[in-house]
Amino acid sequence: MTDSSIGTAEQLRDPNYTPPLAKAIPLGIQHVLAMFVSNVTPAIIIAGAAGIGFGSDQGALGFPDMTYMIQMSILFAGLATLLQTIGMGPVGARLPIVQGTSFAFLPVMIPAVAGLGTAGLSGLMVGVALGGVFHFFLGTFIGRIRFALPPLVTGLIVLMIGLALVKVGIQYAAGGVPMMGKPAFGSMAMWGPALVVIIATLGLKFFTKGMMSVAAVLVGIIIGYIVAYFMGQVSFANVGKAALFAAPIPFKWGIEFNGAIIIGMCFMAVISAIETVGDVSGITKGGAGREATDKEITGATYADGLGTAVAGIFGGLPNTSFSQNVGLISMTGLMSRHVVTIGAIFLIVCGFIPMVGAIIRTVPINVLGGGVIVMFGMVAAAGINMLSEVNWNKRNMVIFAVSLSIGLGLQLVPEALQHLPKTGQILLTSGLLPAAALAIILNLVLPQDLD
Repeated sequence: MTDSSIGTAEQLRDPNYTPPLAKAIPLGIQHVLAMFVSNVTPAIIIAGAAGIGFGSDQGALGFPDMTYMIQMSILFAGLATLLQTIGMGPVGARLPIVQGTSFAFLPVMIPAVAGLGTAGLSGLMVGVALGGVFHFFLGTFIGRIRFALPPLVTGLIVLMIGLALVKVGIQYAAGGVPMMGKPAFGSMAMWGPALVVIIATLGLKFFTKGMMSVAAVLVGIIIGYIVAYFMGQVSFANVGKAALFAAPIPFKWGIEFNGAIIIGMCFMAVISAIETVGDVSGITKGGAGREATDKEITGATYADGLGTAVAGIFGGLPNTSFSQNVGLISMTGLMSRHVVTIGAIFLIVCGFIPMVGAIIRTVPINVLGGGVIVMFGMVAAAGINMLSEVNWNKRNMVIFAVSLSIGLGLQLVPEALQHLPKTGQILLTSGLLPAAALAIILNLVLPQDLD
């Protein structure tokens, strides 16, 4: 629903239009709130997988590495968003695109850092940076490879991303990996706040309108956070240890070249680039009623890659366009890129303040679990929605069946590949890469008239 008080119909469709600041500022913050939880969650998950997150020995120090990763997620989401809205030469679509840390890369990153502590972050960040460089160069020919990724392939990939992550959501809601094997794991004390988050999120999403509905997950987590606080699960003991200002540090954890991570990041860059093409098209159709131009798609892909490469250098995770903001553009009908620029500036300011990350870190892991159960389930649902466009003949059913069986099977039974080199184990046990590779290859080589 559009608001005529913001501007005329023609102005609302113009990316270069700037509404009055009294309305532009809250609208810009709205874009940030719609993506905030999704943006910082991957950093918390990677820190937990590496063994430097909740329940680790770093707790006594105030989780400095996890706090830094959260800080970088916020900062570089803002900087990458500025690349999209303001642009820099050929870089940037100059459209109201919000960038943020991508869930899609998690199935590849989690096994790459599992249990390695900060030692695993050096190879991860180099992989992120090089994957970003590869992503950048995809912009020069992104339109030419779209034929290899029809809805059958992209839908399966998105579904596999969701399926790979739902386990993390359940583990978090039950108390997190550090609590597994202990009596408190899976207790109602853990599940209670998580269920409150889920119920509140669903209630807000379907029974409210406007800002409350758009930011349903964030508000749901806040409600669960309040419940957890009164249950004695929230601690502010380490918040005071965070500095009021801190600058990003290049290669904070060192430099290490890990072939498995680099290959995985480059492969996922292709998937992320295709997702960005869809988001750019969705924004121009929903906000301006037109198709995206080649220049806009190329510029958006360049910004994706450059934002990711710079983020990796300073300890951030891969960036991509956030699809939830596509829906927000369609809902408001406002195409102003300058509104999103205001949101980006807000993110950048927060990214220089470690106190923000320290406060986010006080959210109990089970409360976060309630939120990610919803978010990861929506990722899987989005994949199923994409698959609904597929013509389910015998050929496509065979491609889907083989790819899903092998991909999901290797993810569930990683021990089946214990005799492979470590690089092969990291790439294949994610489940996502073998499923995607099989689907792409089979779709290209199997005859269309298989029936």
